[in-house]
Amino acid sequence: MLLSPRLALAALAWVSTASAALGASAPGDGHARMQALLAEIAANARDADVFTGDAQARAFRALLQEPRVRDAPRLRWQYARALAFHELRLGNDAEAVRLHADAAALLPELDGALPAAEVDRAQLERAVAWLRLGESRNCVARHSSESCLLPIGGAGVHQDQEGSRRAIGELQALLARQPGHLVARWLLNLAYMTVGEYPAGVPESQRVPATVFDSAEPFVRFTDVAARAGVDAMDLGGGVAIDDFDGDAVLDLVVSSTDPERALRYFAGRGDGTFRERSREAGFDGLFGGANLVQADFDGDGDTDLLVLRGAWQRRAGRHPKSLLRNDGRGTFSDVTFAAGLGEVHYPSQTAAWADYDNDGDLDLYVGNEADDNYPFAGQLFRNRGDGTFVDVAAAAGVDNGRMAKGVAWGDFDADGFQDLFVSNYNTPNRLYRNRGDGTFVDVAEAAGVGGPSSSLGVATLDFDEDGILDLYVGATTPVHGAEPRAGTDPLAPMAAFVADTLGLPAAAESGRLYRGLGGWRFADVTASQRLDRVVFGSGLGTGDFDGDGFVDLYLGTAYTGYEGLTPKLLYRNRGGRGFADVTTAAGVGHLQKCGAIAVADLDADGDQDIFMNAGGMFRGDTFGDVLFANPGNGAHWLEIRLVGKRANRSAIGARLRVDLRDDGRRRSIHRVVGGGGSYGANPLRQWIGLGGATRVEKLEIRWPGSGTVQVLSGLEVDRALVIVEE
Repeated sequence: MLLSPRLALAALAWVSTASAALGASAPGDGHARMQALLAEIAANARDADVFTGDAQARAFRALLQEPRVRDAPRLRWQYARALAFHELRLGNDAEAVRLHADAAALLPELDGALPAAEVDRAQLERAVAWLRLGESRNCVARHSSESCLLPIGGAGVHQDQEGSRRAIGELQALLARQPGHLVARWLLNLAYMTVGEYPAGVPESQRVPATVFDSAEPFVRFTDVAARAGVDAMDLGGGVAIDDFDGDAVLDLVVSSTDPERALRYFAGRGDGTFRERSREAGFDGLFGGANLVQADFDGDGDTDLLVLRGAWQRRAGRHPKSLLRNDGRGTFSDVTFAAGLGEVHYPSQTAAWADYDNDGDLDLYVGNEADDNYPFAGQLFRNRGDGTFVDVAAAAGVDNGRMAKGVAWGDFDADGFQDLFVSNYNTPNRLYRNRGDGTFVDVAEAAGVGGPSSSLGVATLDFDEDGILDLYVGATTPVHGAEPRAGTDPLAPMAAFVADTLGLPAAAESGRLYRGLGGWRFADVTASQRLDRVVFGSGLGTGDFDGDGFVDLYLGTAYTGYEGLTPKLLYRNRGGRGFADVTTAAGVGHLQKCGAIAVADLDADGDQDIFMNAGGMFRGDTFGDVLFANPGNGAHWLEIRLVGKRANRSAIGARLRVDLRDDGRRRSIHRVVGGGGSYGANPLRQWIGLGGATRVEKLEIRWPGSGTVQVLSGLEVDRALVIVEE
């Protein structure tokens, strides 16, 4: 059944009102229980949290006061630098600069007693501390829409230039001794940008050529409108889910933070590209933390619910509960985790995805937990009983993984009508679980050739070449994570590899992988041939059609933890399935700050897809304002489709759409699959489809998951938002 936009709005409002009348209730004991548990975690965070706590800083502060240290220059040098490291991560930039100066003042006394490499490392640390101080005084305190966009210029140039000027002095001194120091060279060029003197002011021998930042082709330029839209919250990184949570047919934003003392935030869309915060009305008070968010209508009542994941990267210290938040249809949520059976054990995680793996019409849930040799936190497959409760069947189904899962995606990769499961794992091979159709799975990743990269993060299913067969993109990241670099590793090696790759030099690091589906459980690694073989510390992973041509483009985030990791997000335009073009600079989206999650949607309802980036890192001092890149569009036509399942799951997750059209005299098909996120940012479940120059859709075919219903609609007008109910 097809509803016109006006009738669709009325139907959506009726569904919301009816579900509210039938099922709405005030938050109960389970909600209060979760609030109490999260309050306890927040209260202990100062001592226990690896990223936001100050236990290590307090320890080094005490050590520096001990007489044995005050009287030992070598120890004072060592401990002052260590404390500066932790103060910087806590956001105490000025104190970190002071401590580095104190350590540097000891160098004449320690002449000849320190290895040259340690002296060089200390000088880079001083430069980074000054750069960070400059960022805090400018990009944060004097934020503009051009702040932190590479190449930096215009309103992004710093007004308070002390930090950058002092960093330039430190970096030039280091490069005088070590002219081949790639990280110092990169940071020197960025510092000159922040004072408005790049490229001419950079010594020629250390200049990064301006051509490095050129886009491969022209592209429309986006503008950061987060402040004007009312969604520029200053926070640490976390998750984001975009959908209509209050039943008014307008897209809303829910944003989380890895800060264990920060509650979820709800921004209700007004329909004009602006938002109002209604976090308290949503019931989010006391619902702290959240490394990722994934939405779905898990109970089939017509309202989109939320799952919150917590504890990522903290191993045993990250045994925080997940939250299942039931929506009453008006954008007010109750935590039903314990009643639903999802709260029995708490494992660190930041990835999960919904699908109906057993084709019974109810959405099931896979949670990818973070296991390693010391902490065997198994993955969890929660089978939906159909009564609002779940049971974990991962072990019996054969999908408990036992590895450090960082990305999850469902997809019917062999087109047999059953949802299969891909799990990307960090520092261990990935899993591709084939659904046998009897409730069990078998791992075929090795045979399928999708076991890498070795340090995988986010994953997305897509059909980049529009051949009707699902493909996979798997992000890769640096192996340096946590509060301290791992023993025996060079903490600068990943960043040096990024710079080398950017400059066209050999780089000892992995790129993400694009796997083209060939059918029959066969995949081909087409990363290089599709021109995606760049070193990118992949975290947030945005998929969208930014030019409206019907081909899926990629916007890649970054997950490098160190403050020296100033690397841009990258926007790759899909050239019709025949390679990707880096259009980052042309589009104006090369943001240098870290990001937790990326989601893509038409947030201002103007007929093109915008980008929301939950900016900020995981350390207390790595806060930044969220970013909303508004797309000016290029006049391409479009269709937006919201599916409502009847026999299939209500969210229609797993539904396949095929759009047949004639564009510029050529017939072609566009393929989409309804998905529920899973990897650092959740797009709306409604599907936005760019149609290029087509002025009419000849045929829309929908294959509903589970039920097997095939629905065909013909002769659809373009530039419309539709609601389609399963027949």
